[in-house]
Amino acid sequence: MAAPADKRGPEDIVARARRESEARALSYREQALKLFPWVCGRCGREFTRQNVQELTVHHRDHDHDNNPGDGSNWELLCIYCHEDEHARHAQAVEPAPTRPAPSSPHASATFKPFADLNSLLGKERK
Repeated sequence: MAAPADKRGPEDIVARARRESEARALSYREQALKLFPWVCGRCGREFTRQNVQELTVHHRDHDHDNNPGDGSNWELLCIYCHEDEHARHAQAVEPAPTRPAPSSPHASATFKPFADLNSLLGKERK
């Protein structure tokens, strides 16, 4: 019998969430490996039983809880293409860094890389 929710510690909650996540991942991964050929959907690399652990299931809508049995939200990607996909998604989701307005005191450059160029070249300024 499970302990009441208010009696469980954070460690128990995290451990349970991890177990459920792993069980969910195993089920959709196994389904995807049965449904699709073992080929990366981006780079076309083919996989065998010896290296299939490098083939991952990518959720097209980035919702790991959306696991339809027909595989319509999944695509098999190698670990490299999967990482690239998530990096591109993170860039698209995160707001672009803003630059200070031109009137801002931080907008004007203070460094003058060519200020001492004449002396470095040995020429005097006239």
